[in-house]
Amino acid sequence: MATKTTETNTTAGSNSSATASSKKTTQVDNATVNEDKMKSSPLHKFFLSALKDIYFAEHAIIEALEKMQQAATTEELKEAFEDHQLQTQKHVSRLEKIFRLLEETPEKKECEAIKGIIKEGEEIIKSTEEGSMTRDAALIIAAQKVEHYEIATYGGLAQLAITMGHDKVADLLEKTLQEEEDTDYNLTDIAETFINFDAEQED
Repeated sequence: MATKTTETNTTAGSNSSATASSKKTTQVDNATVNEDKMKSSPLHKFFLSALKDIYFAEHAIIEALEKMQQAATTEELKEAFEDHQLQTQKHVSRLEKIFRLLEETPEKKECEAIKGIIKEGEEIIKSTEEGSMTRDAALIIAAQKVEHYEIATYGGLAQLAITMGHDKVADLLEKTLQEEEDTDYNLTDIAETFINFDAEQED
């Protein structure tokens, strides 16, 4: 009788393990189906397209900041543009990490909005006097237009990431958003400390 009981327990244990394994397989299959469904959704496709858009924008901003740094008059603004350029390079790396988390290849999508904002900044350099505070005041406004575009983009993308359950992606986007907001505040501080006032005194 003892032998029969052992066999019965062994059989029961095997059935229990098989059931658990089956449930685990089902859960994995359901997760895969849900992930595939999410990736094919219109919202996810838009999200990915917007990431490619800002990825292009960040690369373009790195080049634009170098020109703005060279054109700036004051050392304070030159340093601010240099710091922002280094920060933007980090943002590019962060976006590449986001693409990896989403199991996507980093890819640029031409961003007409940032191209227009950068072109406006180039026009400012051409239309203002070299070495003037007026040029610095105008460059700050141009740089802040870039910042506001980035703030709007990263803020919106962070919320979409939260909605879709991409928590790690959302954390990275929110970190970049905070840095963009800090840069915008810093530019305002530089302008209001002395540049705007000195520009107003120029003939």
